[in-house]
Amino acid sequence: MGKLYIVIPAYNEEENIEAVIKDWYPIVEKIGNGSRLVIVDDGSKDATYTLIKQAAEKLEALVPLTKPNGGHGSTILYGYKYALEQGADFIFQTDSDGQTLSSEFWPFWDKREMADMVIGHRKNRQDGISRIFVTKVLKFILFVCFGVWIKDANTPFRLMKAQALSRYINLIPDGYNLTNVIISVIFARKKLKVEYMPITFRPRQGGTNSINMKKIFRIGRQAIRDFREINRLLKDENI
Repeated sequence: MGKLYIVIPAYNEEENIEAVIKDWYPIVEKIGNGSRLVIVDDGSKDATYTLIKQAAEKLEALVPLTKPNGGHGSTILYGYKYALEQGADFIFQTDSDGQTLSSEFWPFWDKREMADMVIGHRKNRQDGISRIFVTKVLKFILFVCFGVWIKDANTPFRLMKAQALSRYINLIPDGYNLTNVIISVIFARKKLKVEYMPITFRPRQGGTNSINMKKIFRIGRQAIRDFREINRLLKDENI
């Protein structure tokens, strides 16, 4: 069946984190085989990490990790590397804001042997028109920079074969803002098998989003510069 590690980044999510654990923990419990729910606290200023640790005292398969604040991309990269070090067979990533549904995980799990990565396509998004606009612009920029069309490059709902991810994860710089985007690019450039499945994407279920449009534009400007450098690395690696 395989060992699954679910990686969830968390930053100032004290309003959501207990519900998120309640939603996702039963999945690793059901799959077993040493599967783990790994929640990586990104240097939260609230009680997020305390709540995760308290939950872990009663939940054997819950792993609380913490690190200095570095942003979403660096946090999931930290979690991915931890999962690979622990011998995961499959790695699934979602976010801690309650926008995704754990009930939609199982069709992805059913396809785990059929593709190197199964990504959720946010077909009916409920997180605002500005976010939808950013996703469309990103899609165009990725085509210009890397020559690949990717349906939804940054979706926080993806199941990956650990073996495939381990081949290329060292190409991603520590502290990088758009880890999932570059993983999507690498898989597309390498022509690995990627499948998309529609998912529900709800509004944030509590707390305040730490990413606003000002931050998005700042990240975007930096991303274009980073894309050029990463594209050079991919060419050096013949990817």
